[in-house]
Amino acid sequence: MPLDYAGAALGAAFGEGFADFRVVVKYVVERARMFKPILKHLESTLDRLAPTVIEIGRLSEQLALPEVETKSLIEHMKKGENLVRKCSKIPWWNYLFKAYYSPKLKELEDEIVRFCQVDLQVHNTRNGLRTLETVISISKRMGPFRVVETPTGSSHGVAGRQDLKVGLDMPIKELKTLLLKKEVQLLLLTAPGGCGKTTLVKMLCQDEEIKGTFKENILFVTVSKTPNVKLIVQNLFNYKSLWLGFQFQSDEDAIDSLPQLLNHIRPDPILLILDDVWLGLESLLEKFKFDIPDYKILVTSRTAFPRFEFTYHLKPLNDGDAMTLFRHSASLKEGSSYIPPEEDIKKIVRGCAGFPLVLKVIGGSLCRQKAEVWHNRLMNWSDGQFFFNSDTVLLDKLQNSIEFPDDKVIFKNCFMDLGSFPEDQRIPAAAFIDMWAELYELDEDGIQAIANLQELTNRNLASLVISRKDASEVDNYYNEDFVTQHDILRELAMYQSSQGLREQRQRLIINISKNNLPKWWTEQKQKLFNARLLSISTDEFFLSNWCNIQAPKVEVLVLNFQSQNYTLPEFMEKMDELKVLIINNYGFFHSEISNFQLLGSLPNLKRIRLEKVSISSLRKTYVPLKTMKKISLFMCNIGKAFENCTIQVSDELPNLTEINIDYCNDLEELPVGLCDIVPLKKLSITNCHKLFALPEEIGKLVNLEVLRLRSCTDLSELPDSIRSLHKLSILDISDCLSIMKLPKHIGEMCNLKELNMKGCLRLCTQFPESIMNLEQLKLVVCDEERARLWDPIKEFLSDLEVLVAEKDINLNWLPK
Repeated sequence: MPLDYAGAALGAAFGEGFADFRVVVKYVVERARMFKPILKHLESTLDRLAPTVIEIGRLSEQLALPEVETKSLIEHMKKGENLVRKCSKIPWWNYLFKAYYSPKLKELEDEIVRFCQVDLQVHNTRNGLRTLETVISISKRMGPFRVVETPTGSSHGVAGRQDLKVGLDMPIKELKTLLLKKEVQLLLLTAPGGCGKTTLVKMLCQDEEIKGTFKENILFVTVSKTPNVKLIVQNLFNYKSLWLGFQFQSDEDAIDSLPQLLNHIRPDPILLILDDVWLGLESLLEKFKFDIPDYKILVTSRTAFPRFEFTYHLKPLNDGDAMTLFRHSASLKEGSSYIPPEEDIKKIVRGCAGFPLVLKVIGGSLCRQKAEVWHNRLMNWSDGQFFFNSDTVLLDKLQNSIEFPDDKVIFKNCFMDLGSFPEDQRIPAAAFIDMWAELYELDEDGIQAIANLQELTNRNLASLVISRKDASEVDNYYNEDFVTQHDILRELAMYQSSQGLREQRQRLIINISKNNLPKWWTEQKQKLFNARLLSISTDEFFLSNWCNIQAPKVEVLVLNFQSQNYTLPEFMEKMDELKVLIINNYGFFHSEISNFQLLGSLPNLKRIRLEKVSISSLRKTYVPLKTMKKISLFMCNIGKAFENCTIQVSDELPNLTEINIDYCNDLEELPVGLCDIVPLKKLSITNCHKLFALPEEIGKLVNLEVLRLRSCTDLSELPDSIRSLHKLSILDISDCLSIMKLPKHIGEMCNLKELNMKGCLRLCTQFPESIMNLEQLKLVVCDEERARLWDPIKEFLSDLEVLVAEKDINLNWLPK
């Protein structure tokens, strides 16, 4: 059998075998009196392993994982299923058999745990399968740092032109040679912003010799301008699967604990990469130096710190490589409507001074432009302006790239809006959909917003990453997509937003370090601000000591913070025009929010997005949100939000039409109260792995048009009352591993047009007869095995298309 087919078969067997074993254990635990404590403990062990094992099963199928890595565990699971079935048949009074089988059950559990911890090393295997992410409980975007990552994963970008890397072969060789010298422990890679330092070190980590030397011990962290030592060390521990369960109390406490991690992951050599270290942070670097054999640190910075003994200076591209990159970015070989004279191209390339970022951005801005645009660019540049040595001049130079014609000025506005979020973070595409639907009256489904992000990506002003290729095949699903941006481009966006008098700006972007508010904010005589978008970012030390600000025209408020307790500012109460509220917690732990009752005084609030917030604190008071249309909850603790709640949810949210719940890992049952919100049209519950049941009352949502339940791996069935959802046109149950059958009366969902059931591994039985009544069904997305079940049905539903989902090997959808 060829390797790819063998891997696919093994991956399917792996996932199904684990699921079957887990279901049997749960079934017997509920009914057996004999062995109950032992089986209960085994059930708990399987529950802990489930999310990771499920991913390994999926990736085994996609990546043709060698048989040796999973075959042994499959055998353990088959053996375990047979053993548990035997135990379920033993009478409770037969203590002789109990004495015989109890040690076997304990031995079985020990074998599974030992296999995962020693032989397979579950987390390391998953990391080796091209994942950049840590476990689901970690934040999607952590503090001022990215989550620690080994830069070996792929990004599925949507730019029309692939990112071209030129002129780095020799720098990689030289940097590698210097790094691997025995006497080099701390190495600085330095160059001005936009020269490709981060690109170079990520390519270095892909080098076979480097991977062979450091193996799994390549640790990559983006430091940025305002470092948080506690957070970076916490992430380092978590990345290596050493969950601490507590928060460091000080930077010193965190640093003191770091040698324990480094010694734990030895004896293999260790490479720690500290990317984007700013001026003034030299003392931080010293804290990461330890006298540990074969431990090296590689630092990238715009600053050539003089105290470094070993430094590599990355030079700008030479003329030939610069011309290659520019031509690629400007698509001069892709049927451009205008090919300028060679001398004009050389002048522009010369003006970019060999900076890859500038070449890509300016090339992208001239892509397929008319002759007048090229001539205008050349007229604005004189020979004396071509070369530049500072970021300020670089920003001035890049401003040419955000010149848009009057009918496309919205792209410039969208670009400037990107500065509302902290640097070096993944920004959810869904946040921009909410913002721009209100600021620029774009469509609520996000089609136009994604198109705008695509335009910015094409111009190399940002990077839109489509996380899961199959997700967009059903109803323009963008909840897992995100945007990244180079920090220089973010500075450009903020620079553009800061032009003109502060009181007259359309965007007011405020960054607060510790409790140091801007001087203008603390002045007694404050002026009236006309901003439509207000963004406030604070760090973990901020104590929520707000001063008043008069900004009655604000329509979008973005609050970025890192603290475990956060108080909403009182001045929100007077923002009568506020339509969108985005609350992002970039800290390590969930945050408790105070002053939530202020939202009840906002007469036009339509959309709210909460990230990593504990919702239990929000149920203490009655907060009527009469105008609310859409609520999005990402990585929030919501499991206890509706416990002992006497408030009628439908009274609080009488006009709510959309709910998105993603990666809320403590959600086990959908609160019944949500089923009373009759106007609801879209309900999305995704990646909630502990959700095991939907209430029968879901049938009361008679206006529901879209129901997404993707990747709810413990959800075992859909309630029969789903038959009452006669307006439902889209149903997505992809990767719901535990679903074994479709509802008997699914055929009564007379308006169902699209069904996504990819990855429902246990859905193997014949479909109910009523499925023949789904006359409006036009599209089914599934895998090959499920596609065969549809073959006889297609004879009766002649307009039905069964689409076998492409295998998209990337893990960008995992949260950071």
